[in-house]
Amino acid sequence: MLKLPKVLSVILMLCTVLFSSSLLASTGDHIDLTSHGIGYAAVLFFAIAYCLVMLEDVIHLRKSKPVLVAAGIIWGMIGFYYSQNGMSHEAEAAFRHNLLEYAELFFFLLVAMTYINAMEERKLFDSLRAWMVNKGFTLRLIFWLTGILAFFISPIADNLTTALLMCAIVMKVGGKNTKFIALACINIVVAANAGGAFSPFGDITTLMVWQKGMVEFTTFFALFVPSAVNFLIPAVIMSFFISKEVAQGDGEVVHMKRGARRIVGLFLVTIFFAVAGHSFLGMPPVLGMMTGLGVLQFFAFFLRKTQKNHYEFALEHTVDKKEHERLRGLGDGAPFDIFHKVAKAEWDTLLFFYGVVLCVGGLGFIGYLGMISEAMYSNWDATYANITVGVLSAIVDNIPVMFAVLSMEPDMNTGQWLLVTLTAGVGGSMLSIGSAAGVALMGQARGIYTFGVHLKWAPVIALGYVASIYTHLWFNAVYFN
Repeated sequence: MLKLPKVLSVILMLCTVLFSSSLLASTGDHIDLTSHGIGYAAVLFFAIAYCLVMLEDVIHLRKSKPVLVAAGIIWGMIGFYYSQNGMSHEAEAAFRHNLLEYAELFFFLLVAMTYINAMEERKLFDSLRAWMVNKGFTLRLIFWLTGILAFFISPIADNLTTALLMCAIVMKVGGKNTKFIALACINIVVAANAGGAFSPFGDITTLMVWQKGMVEFTTFFALFVPSAVNFLIPAVIMSFFISKEVAQGDGEVVHMKRGARRIVGLFLVTIFFAVAGHSFLGMPPVLGMMTGLGVLQFFAFFLRKTQKNHYEFALEHTVDKKEHERLRGLGDGAPFDIFHKVAKAEWDTLLFFYGVVLCVGGLGFIGYLGMISEAMYSNWDATYANITVGVLSAIVDNIPVMFAVLSMEPDMNTGQWLLVTLTAGVGGSMLSIGSAAGVALMGQARGIYTFGVHLKWAPVIALGYVASIYTHLWFNAVYFN
C-alpha cells in the first residue's frame, strides 16, 4: 500500500507533466494545447460525459449532469494553465464569449418552452389528440396524419414536443397493435426532424445557425422540398406495412380552456417580434422572444383577474346541464400562473445545452476544432464534409456537432450552410438515439419503439437522407454560386 507522501509525489509528478508548458505553441492570446496533457484530458472527460449522455435511457442518469461536470473540469484546467502563464484574462474572455452564446440560446428556448407549456395547460394538445382519436380513421390514415402533422407542427413548436404529442395519439389508437405503434413512432421521428430542418424554430441546430447569422430567416424555407423528400420516401415505403383497420376511439371529449387560441396567436406574434427585430433592427432574436414573454405575462394577469367573473357570467347564461358542469369545473380550477409554466420548462435540456456549449467551446479554445476544420473543410470537399456531419449526428446528438461546425466557422456559401443545416437536422433520424425526439419516444413507447426496431428501418431512412441531399443540390443550386 502506498504511503501518503508517495501518493502526493505521484500526483505532483502527474500535475507537472499535465501542466507543463514545454510542448505548447502560443499565438498571442491563444495557446495550442492539442498536443498537451490538458488537451488529452479534456477530450477524455468530454468522451466519458457523452457516453453517459448516450446511456441515459439505460442508467437513468439525467443527461445534464455529466456534461455540466465535464464543462467545469475542462474550463478549470484551461483557467489554471492560463493563470499560471499570466494569461488569465484571455481564458476568462473566451469563457464569457461561450457563456454569452449560451445565454442567447437559453432565453430563446425558455420563452418557447413556456409558450408550449401554456398551450398544453390550456389543453390545446389534448383537444387535438381527442379529436383525432374519435374520428374513426383507419390506422394507415392515422399513420399519415400524425406524420404530416409532425412535419408541419415541428417548424413552429420544437420537434421534441411535437413527437411526444403525436406519439400519445398513436399509443391511444394503436392499443395492442405494437407493429403499428412502432412504425408510426419511426415515422413521427423522421417527420418531426425533417419538419424542424426548414425553420429556425424547428430545431436547436437551425436556431443556432440563424442566431449566428449564417443563413437569413426566409432562406431556411428553401429546405422545405428537400425536407419533405426526406420525410415522404420512408413514409411511403413504411405505409405499405400498415393495416387499414379502423381505429377505435374511447369517446373522450376534451374542451380547451379559456385563452388557448389567443396564446397560440401571441406565440405567433412573439415569433414575428424575434424575426422582425433580427431582420430589420439587427438585434438578436432573443430580444423579440423575451418581449413576447412579457406580453404573455400580461395576458396571464388578464386571465387570472377575470377568471371568476368570466365563469360566473357564463354559468348565469347557460341552461344546458352538461355545459353547466363543464364551466363549473373550469371555473373552480387554479388560475393561470405564468411562472408555473416557466418552472415546467425542460430544465434538464436547458442545462444540457449549457454543458455542451461550454464543453465544445473549451475544446475549440484548446485548438481541436481548428484541427478538425482543417481536416474536413480544407482537405475535403465541403459537400462531403457536410454530409459526414449528418452521419455523425445519428451517433452523437446534432447539437454539439452543429455547435462545433459553427465554432469552426468554415468559409462556405449559403448553399453549403443550408446543406449542413439539413444534414444535421435529418441525419439524426437514422438511429433512434440520434435525436431528442427518438430518445423521448423510446421512453414513451417503452418496449415497443426500441433502438433495434428503428435500426431495422435505418436503410429506408438513409434512402430518404440521400434523396434529400440530392434534392437540395439540384433544387437549391442557385445558393451554391
